[in-house]
Amino acid sequence: MVATLTSTPPSFLPLWQRKLPTFNPTQCLGTGKEALEISSNGYIKTNTTGFPEKGISTRPGTSSTPRPPRPRRIILVRHGESEGNVDETVYTRVPDPKIDLTEKGKAEAEECGWRIREMIEKDGANDWKVYFYVSPYKRTLETLRHLGLAFERSRISGMREEPRIREQDFGNFQDREKMRLDKALRLRYGRFFYRFPNGESAADVYDRITGFRETLKADIDIGRFQPPGEQSPNVNLIIVSHGLALRVFLMRWYKWTVQQFEGLNNMGNGNLIVMQKGYGGRYSLSMHHNEEELREFGLTDEMLIDQEWQKTARIGELNYDCPMVNSFFPHFEDEGCIT
Repeated sequence: MVATLTSTPPSFLPLWQRKLPTFNPTQCLGTGKEALEISSNGYIKTNTTGFPEKGISTRPGTSSTPRPPRPRRIILVRHGESEGNVDETVYTRVPDPKIDLTEKGKAEAEECGWRIREMIEKDGANDWKVYFYVSPYKRTLETLRHLGLAFERSRISGMREEPRIREQDFGNFQDREKMRLDKALRLRYGRFFYRFPNGESAADVYDRITGFRETLKADIDIGRFQPPGEQSPNVNLIIVSHGLALRVFLMRWYKWTVQQFEGLNNMGNGNLIVMQKGYGGRYSLSMHHNEEELREFGLTDEMLIDQEWQKTARIGELNYDCPMVNSFFPHFEDEGCIT
Protein backbone atom coordinates (compact mmCIF):
# COMPACT_ATOMS: atom_id res chain seq x y z
CA MET A 1 0.00 0.00 0.00
CA VAL A 2 1.31 3.44 -0.92
CA ALA A 3 0.55 6.34 1.39
CA THR A 4 -0.98 9.37 -0.27
CA LEU A 5 -0.11 12.83 1.04
CA THR A 6 -3.19 15.04 1.07
CA SER A 7 -1.50 18.20 2.30
CA THR A 8 1.92 19.79 2.51
CA PRO A 9 3.85 18.31 5.43
CA PRO A 10 4.52 20.90 8.15
CA SER A 11 8.27 20.30 7.84
CA PHE A 12 8.21 21.70 4.26
CA LEU A 13 6.36 24.90 5.18
CA PRO A 14 8.33 28.09 5.78
CA LEU A 15 9.19 28.55 9.41
CA TRP A 16 6.91 31.58 9.74
CA GLN A 17 3.91 29.49 8.56
CA ARG A 18 4.46 26.54 10.90
CA LYS A 19 2.36 26.07 14.00
CA LEU A 20 4.87 25.44 16.74
CA PRO A 21 3.92 23.28 19.72
CA THR A 22 3.43 25.06 23.00
CA PHE A 23 5.26 23.84 26.05
CA ASN A 24 5.16 25.33 29.48
CA PRO A 25 7.54 23.63 31.91
CA THR A 26 6.13 25.64 34.81
CA GLN A 27 2.70 24.78 36.11
CA CYS A 28 1.13 27.52 38.18
CA LEU A 29 -1.02 26.36 41.07
CA GLY A 30 -3.54 28.50 42.81
CA THR A 31 -3.85 26.71 46.14
CA GLY A 32 -1.90 24.39 48.39
CA LYS A 33 -4.50 21.69 47.81
CA GLU A 34 -3.88 21.86 44.07
CA ALA A 35 -0.15 21.57 44.70
CA LEU A 36 -0.70 18.33 46.61
CA GLU A 37 -2.53 16.90 43.62
CA ILE A 38 0.66 17.11 41.51
CA SER A 39 3.14 14.34 42.28
CA SER A 40 6.88 14.91 42.07
CA ASN A 41 7.26 12.91 38.84
CA GLY A 42 4.95 15.20 36.86
CA TYR A 43 1.77 13.12 37.00
CA ILE A 44 -1.52 14.86 37.67
CA LYS A 45 -3.46 13.11 40.40
CA THR A 46 -7.23 13.61 40.24
CA ASN A 47 -7.89 11.08 42.98
CA THR A 48 -9.17 12.42 46.28
CA THR A 49 -10.48 9.15 47.73
CA GLY A 50 -7.27 8.08 49.45
CA PHE A 51 -7.01 4.97 47.26
CA PRO A 52 -4.29 5.51 44.62
CA GLU A 53 -5.59 2.81 42.30
CA LYS A 54 -8.88 4.71 41.88
CA GLY A 55 -7.19 7.89 40.69
CA ILE A 56 -6.54 8.88 37.08
CA SER A 57 -2.91 9.59 36.27
CA THR A 58 -1.88 11.30 33.07
CA ARG A 59 1.19 13.14 31.91
CA PRO A 60 0.59 16.84 31.25
CA GLY A 61 -0.15 17.43 27.58
CA THR A 62 -0.96 13.79 26.74
CA SER A 63 -4.15 11.78 26.37
CA SER A 64 -6.50 11.68 29.34
CA THR A 65 -6.80 7.89 29.08
CA PRO A 66 -6.03 6.53 32.56
CA ARG A 67 -3.28 4.02 33.12
CA PRO A 68 -4.44 0.52 34.03
CA PRO A 69 -4.56 -0.05 37.80
CA ARG A 70 -1.46 -1.65 39.22
CA PRO A 71 -1.92 -5.14 40.70
CA ARG A 72 -2.76 -4.99 44.39
CA ARG A 73 0.01 -7.42 45.34
CA ILE A 74 3.06 -9.22 44.00
CA ILE A 75 3.24 -12.45 45.98
CA LEU A 76 6.51 -14.40 45.92
CA VAL A 77 6.18 -18.14 46.60
CA ARG A 78 9.01 -20.62 47.12
CA HIS A 79 8.30 -24.14 45.85
CA GLY A 80 7.23 -26.85 48.28
CA GLU A 81 9.65 -29.39 49.71
CA SER A 82 11.41 -31.27 46.91
CA GLU A 83 13.18 -34.61 46.85
CA GLY A 84 16.46 -32.68 46.63
CA ASN A 85 15.64 -30.83 49.86
CA VAL A 86 15.53 -34.10 51.80
CA ASP A 87 18.16 -36.12 49.92
CA GLU A 88 21.07 -34.29 48.27
CA THR A 89 22.16 -37.44 46.43
CA VAL A 90 19.16 -36.95 44.11
CA TYR A 91 21.15 -34.25 42.31
CA THR A 92 23.77 -36.83 41.29
CA ARG A 93 21.30 -38.87 39.22
CA VAL A 94 18.32 -36.60 38.38
CA PRO A 95 18.68 -33.34 36.43
CA ASP A 96 17.89 -30.38 38.68
CA PRO A 97 14.97 -29.19 36.47
CA LYS A 98 13.31 -32.63 36.76
CA ILE A 99 13.33 -33.08 40.54
CA ASP A 100 9.86 -33.76 41.99
CA LEU A 101 8.08 -32.48 45.05
CA THR A 102 7.69 -34.79 48.01
CA GLU A 103 4.19 -35.55 49.32
CA LYS A 104 4.88 -33.06 52.08
CA GLY A 105 5.84 -30.48 49.44
CA LYS A 106 2.55 -30.98 47.60
CA ALA A 107 0.64 -30.44 50.83
CA GLU A 108 2.71 -27.30 51.56
CA ALA A 109 1.88 -25.93 48.12
CA GLU A 110 -1.86 -26.53 48.51
CA GLU A 111 -1.85 -24.96 51.97
CA CYS A 112 -0.01 -21.95 50.55
CA GLY A 113 -2.74 -21.52 47.94
CA TRP A 114 -5.45 -21.41 50.58
CA ARG A 115 -3.42 -18.93 52.64
CA ILE A 116 -3.18 -16.66 49.60
CA ARG A 117 -6.91 -16.94 48.91
CA GLU A 118 -7.77 -16.13 52.52
CA MET A 119 -5.50 -13.06 52.39
CA ILE A 120 -7.09 -11.81 49.16
CA GLU A 121 -10.67 -12.38 50.35
CA LYS A 122 -10.02 -10.18 53.39
CA ASP A 123 -9.91 -7.24 50.96
CA GLY A 124 -13.66 -7.58 50.57
CA ALA A 125 -13.57 -7.17 46.78
CA ASN A 126 -15.78 -9.31 44.55
CA ASP A 127 -13.81 -8.95 41.31
CA TRP A 128 -10.41 -10.19 42.47
CA LYS A 129 -8.24 -12.41 40.27
CA VAL A 130 -4.79 -13.97 40.29
CA TYR A 131 -2.14 -14.20 37.56
CA PHE A 132 0.82 -16.58 37.79
CA TYR A 133 4.45 -16.49 36.71
CA VAL A 134 6.22 -19.81 37.25
CA SER A 135 9.72 -21.22 36.85
CA PRO A 136 9.85 -24.09 34.31
CA TYR A 137 11.41 -26.51 36.83
CA LYS A 138 9.28 -29.52 37.69
CA ARG A 139 9.10 -28.71 41.41
CA THR A 140 7.79 -25.19 40.76
CA LEU A 141 5.28 -26.38 38.16
CA GLU A 142 4.03 -29.01 40.63
CA THR A 143 3.86 -26.33 43.32
CA LEU A 144 1.67 -24.17 41.08
CA ARG A 145 -0.65 -27.09 40.25
CA HIS A 146 -1.28 -27.80 43.92
CA LEU A 147 -1.36 -24.13 44.92
CA GLY A 148 -3.90 -23.55 42.15
CA LEU A 149 -6.38 -25.96 43.76
CA ALA A 150 -7.48 -23.02 45.90
CA PHE A 151 -8.73 -21.08 42.85
CA GLU A 152 -11.56 -21.80 40.44
CA ARG A 153 -11.01 -21.01 36.74
CA SER A 154 -12.94 -17.74 36.88
CA ARG A 155 -10.43 -16.38 39.42
CA ILE A 156 -7.33 -17.12 37.30
CA SER A 157 -6.72 -14.45 34.67
CA GLY A 158 -3.68 -16.25 33.24
CA MET A 159 -0.25 -17.80 33.75
CA ARG A 160 3.14 -17.68 32.10
CA GLU A 161 6.11 -20.03 32.30
CA GLU A 162 9.17 -17.82 32.76
CA PRO A 163 12.68 -19.38 32.38
CA ARG A 164 14.40 -16.28 33.77
CA ILE A 165 13.10 -17.01 37.28
CA ARG A 166 14.52 -20.56 37.32
CA GLU A 167 16.84 -21.88 40.03
CA GLN A 168 20.47 -20.81 40.16
CA ASP A 169 22.44 -23.12 37.85
CA PHE A 170 24.87 -25.30 39.82
CA GLY A 171 26.18 -27.23 36.82
CA ASN A 172 24.65 -30.38 35.38
CA PHE A 173 24.67 -33.66 37.32
CA GLN A 174 26.27 -32.75 40.64
CA ASP A 175 29.02 -34.57 42.50
CA ARG A 176 27.89 -34.57 46.11
CA GLU A 177 31.27 -34.15 47.78
CA LYS A 178 32.43 -31.55 45.26
CA MET A 179 29.22 -29.58 45.78
CA ARG A 180 29.81 -29.53 49.54
CA LEU A 181 33.29 -28.17 48.92
CA ASP A 182 31.97 -25.57 46.48
CA LYS A 183 29.35 -24.39 48.99
CA ALA A 184 32.02 -24.06 51.67
CA LEU A 185 34.12 -22.01 49.25
CA ARG A 186 31.09 -19.83 48.51
CA LEU A 187 30.86 -18.85 52.18
CA ARG A 188 34.50 -17.75 52.11
CA TYR A 189 34.29 -15.98 48.76
CA GLY A 190 30.87 -14.39 49.21
CA ARG A 191 27.41 -15.72 48.41
CA PHE A 192 26.68 -13.13 45.74
CA PHE A 193 29.82 -13.29 43.59
CA TYR A 194 30.89 -16.94 43.91
CA ARG A 195 30.26 -18.77 40.63
CA PHE A 196 29.82 -22.51 40.75
CA PRO A 197 31.97 -24.37 38.19
CA ASN A 198 29.88 -24.84 35.02
CA GLY A 199 27.11 -22.93 36.78
CA GLU A 200 26.08 -19.47 37.91
CA SER A 201 26.76 -16.98 40.66
CA ALA A 202 23.98 -15.00 42.31
CA ALA A 203 25.31 -12.06 40.29
CA ASP A 204 24.53 -14.00 37.11
CA VAL A 205 21.01 -14.65 38.40
CA TYR A 206 20.72 -10.92 39.11
CA ASP A 207 21.32 -10.17 35.42
CA ARG A 208 18.51 -12.41 34.16
CA ILE A 209 16.18 -11.32 36.97
CA THR A 210 16.77 -7.75 35.81
CA GLY A 211 15.43 -8.68 32.38
CA PHE A 212 12.40 -10.36 33.95
CA ARG A 213 11.74 -7.33 36.14
CA GLU A 214 11.66 -5.07 33.09
CA THR A 215 9.18 -7.41 31.40
CA LEU A 216 7.07 -7.49 34.56
CA LYS A 217 7.02 -3.70 34.85
CA ALA A 218 6.01 -3.38 31.19
CA ASP A 219 3.21 -5.91 31.74
CA ILE A 220 2.02 -3.88 34.74
CA ASP A 221 2.12 -0.60 32.80
CA ILE A 222 0.02 -1.91 29.91
CA GLY A 223 -2.39 -3.86 32.13
CA ARG A 224 -1.64 -7.26 30.61
CA PHE A 225 -3.30 -8.99 33.56
CA GLN A 226 -6.64 -7.28 33.06
CA PRO A 227 -9.40 -9.36 31.43
CA PRO A 228 -10.81 -7.76 28.24
CA GLY A 229 -12.84 -4.67 29.01
CA GLU A 230 -11.96 -4.63 32.72
CA GLN A 231 -9.89 -2.19 34.77
CA SER A 232 -9.83 -3.83 38.20
CA PRO A 233 -7.38 -2.86 40.95
CA ASN A 234 -7.89 -6.28 42.55
CA VAL A 235 -5.49 -8.40 40.48
CA ASN A 236 -2.82 -10.23 42.46
CA LEU A 237 0.38 -11.46 40.78
CA ILE A 238 1.89 -14.68 42.12
CA ILE A 239 5.48 -15.61 41.24
CA VAL A 240 6.34 -19.26 41.95
CA SER A 241 10.10 -19.68 41.97
CA HIS A 242 13.13 -20.67 44.07
CA GLY A 243 14.70 -19.33 47.23
CA LEU A 244 17.75 -17.59 45.79
CA ALA A 245 15.94 -16.30 42.70
CA LEU A 246 13.25 -14.69 44.88
CA ARG A 247 15.83 -13.05 47.16
CA VAL A 248 17.61 -11.69 44.10
CA PHE A 249 14.27 -10.44 42.73
CA LEU A 250 13.69 -8.46 45.93
CA MET A 251 17.27 -7.19 45.86
CA ARG A 252 16.78 -5.92 42.30
CA TRP A 253 13.34 -4.44 42.93
CA TYR A 254 14.32 -2.50 46.06
CA LYS A 255 17.91 -1.80 44.98
CA TRP A 256 19.43 -3.54 47.98
CA THR A 257 23.21 -3.73 48.19
CA VAL A 258 25.31 -6.88 47.91
CA GLN A 259 25.97 -6.75 51.65
CA GLN A 260 22.25 -6.49 52.37
CA PHE A 261 21.53 -9.41 50.05
CA GLU A 262 24.10 -11.59 51.79
CA GLY A 263 22.35 -10.95 55.10
CA LEU A 264 19.01 -12.33 53.87
CA ASN A 265 17.70 -15.71 54.96
CA ASN A 266 16.03 -18.23 52.69
CA MET A 267 12.26 -18.62 52.82
CA GLY A 268 10.94 -21.97 53.96
CA ASN A 269 9.49 -24.38 51.40
CA GLY A 270 5.94 -23.50 50.46
CA ASN A 271 6.30 -20.11 52.12
CA LEU A 272 5.61 -16.66 50.74
CA ILE A 273 6.53 -13.01 51.03
CA VAL A 274 4.12 -10.27 49.99
CA MET A 275 4.83 -6.99 48.21
CA GLN A 276 1.61 -5.02 48.67
CA LYS A 277 0.67 -1.72 47.07
CA GLY A 278 0.99 1.19 49.46
CA TYR A 279 -0.92 4.44 49.75
CA GLY A 280 1.08 6.14 47.00
CA GLY A 281 1.07 3.23 44.55
CA ARG A 282 4.49 1.71 45.30
CA TYR A 283 4.98 -1.81 46.66
CA SER A 284 6.13 -2.28 50.24
CA LEU A 285 6.85 -5.38 52.30
CA SER A 286 5.67 -3.48 55.40
CA MET A 287 2.11 -3.27 54.11
CA HIS A 288 1.62 -6.98 54.88
CA HIS A 289 4.50 -8.12 57.09
CA ASN A 290 5.34 -6.90 60.58
CA GLU A 291 8.80 -5.86 61.72
CA GLU A 292 9.51 -9.18 63.44
CA GLU A 293 8.80 -11.15 60.24
CA LEU A 294 10.97 -8.87 58.13
CA ARG A 295 13.86 -8.98 60.60
CA GLU A 296 13.64 -12.78 60.58
CA PHE A 297 13.95 -12.63 56.79
CA GLY A 298 17.09 -10.54 57.24
CA LEU A 299 16.07 -6.91 56.78
CA THR A 300 18.26 -4.40 58.62
CA ASP A 301 17.21 -1.13 60.27
CA GLU A 302 18.02 0.75 57.07
CA MET A 303 15.97 -1.63 54.94
CA LEU A 304 13.02 -1.42 57.34
CA ILE A 305 13.09 2.38 57.26
CA ASP A 306 13.04 2.26 53.48
CA GLN A 307 10.06 -0.12 53.48
CA GLU A 308 8.16 2.33 55.68
CA TRP A 309 8.95 5.07 53.15
CA GLN A 310 7.75 2.81 50.32
CA LYS A 311 4.33 2.56 52.02
CA THR A 312 3.50 6.21 51.35
CA ALA A 313 5.81 7.20 48.47
CA ARG A 314 4.37 7.81 45.03
CA ILE A 315 5.49 6.11 41.85
CA GLY A 316 8.58 7.81 40.43
CA GLU A 317 9.63 9.49 43.66
CA LEU A 318 13.10 9.03 45.11
CA ASN A 319 14.00 8.78 48.78
CA TYR A 320 16.40 11.69 49.06
CA ASP A 321 16.89 11.04 52.77
CA CYS A 322 17.89 7.43 52.14
CA PRO A 323 19.44 6.00 55.34
CA MET A 324 21.90 3.92 53.29
CA VAL A 325 23.41 7.08 51.78
CA ASN A 326 23.67 8.70 55.19
CA SER A 327 25.37 5.70 56.79
CA PHE A 328 27.75 5.04 53.87
CA PHE A 329 29.54 8.38 54.23
CA PRO A 330 30.89 8.68 57.83
CA HIS A 331 31.35 12.46 57.64
CA PHE A 332 27.57 12.93 57.39
CA GLU A 333 27.34 12.19 61.12
CA ASP A 334 28.78 15.65 61.77
CA GLU A 335 25.84 17.11 59.86
CA GLY A 336 23.29 15.39 62.08
CA CYS A 337 21.97 13.04 59.37
CA ILE A 338 19.84 10.11 60.51
CA THR A 339 21.61 6.80 60.00
